[in-house]
Amino acid sequence: MNVQQLKVFLEVCRVGTLSAAAQRLELKQPTVSFHLHKLEEELGVELFRKQARTLRPTGAAEELLPYARRIVTLMDEASRQMRSRSGLEKARLRLGASYTPATYFMPPYLAEFRRQNPDIELQLTVKQAGGTLAMLRGYEIDAAVVSLPDGEEKGLTIVPLIEDELQLVMNPGHPLVRENDLSAERLARETFLLHEPGSTSRRLTEDWADAIGLTFSSAMELGAIETIKETLRCNDSVAVLPLRSVLRETEAGELVRRPLPGYVNRRRICLAYRDEPIYSAPVRAFIKYLQGGIEENK
Repeated sequence: MNVQQLKVFLEVCRVGTLSAAAQRLELKQPTVSFHLHKLEEELGVELFRKQARTLRPTGAAEELLPYARRIVTLMDEASRQMRSRSGLEKARLRLGASYTPATYFMPPYLAEFRRQNPDIELQLTVKQAGGTLAMLRGYEIDAAVVSLPDGEEKGLTIVPLIEDELQLVMNPGHPLVRENDLSAERLARETFLLHEPGSTSRRLTEDWADAIGLTFSSAMELGAIETIKETLRCNDSVAVLPLRSVLRETEAGELVRRPLPGYVNRRRICLAYRDEPIYSAPVRAFIKYLQGGIEENK
């Protein structure tokens, strides 16, 4: 078993056909077929079965997949790190982030990290927290900064960085700005602008609503915080948004925020990385920098 065979295996898992894998790897199709056959022969298992026009991974392939990803990633990291030492190319750090940290928390930290580490090439992928953590587990990124509720994430080290509670947000002309009654019965008469399903904010908003007995009788689902804020400016709806996402608008008087009644914060912006004994130099540098930067700003 060698790295080239594992790269072929990973690509076939990803695209499902020999021809597509060959094209992506810039190899001839018989070469891809040869590497796959040799891998199956050496391991003594069948890795793919034909289904219609695609190749479907077997149970053995599913078991091999995380090991193959880890081996190929470590080999690529080691090679790149050695080339960076000889000046042939920069070291690389692949980061992931969920939307709130990527937009309202990370920019100044990334700018300063780049200033302090000009020899490290930064790549940032932004997705929902669940998708970002899936990329981290799949060795597609090296570390992540995501908004998460309390709890453990299997196979990952989660380091809470800062609180980022949810707030009830509305425009300054909304009647709720001046009302003291924020009971579930009163809030049920409002139209709520909700995050799309699957986001941490949406999940925690629904948990809060369940806890106080609130049913959203009227709601709109929107995919981006900026879209929600612009919509709030134009009508009398309300929204539950992360505090950090509305600091600028509330300080300028463009929007108003109020504490959520009965809300206990479980949302934090966290640093996440794989629970492993070895980390590349760029990952170690980023972990040390980010944790140190947060401590300085407390």
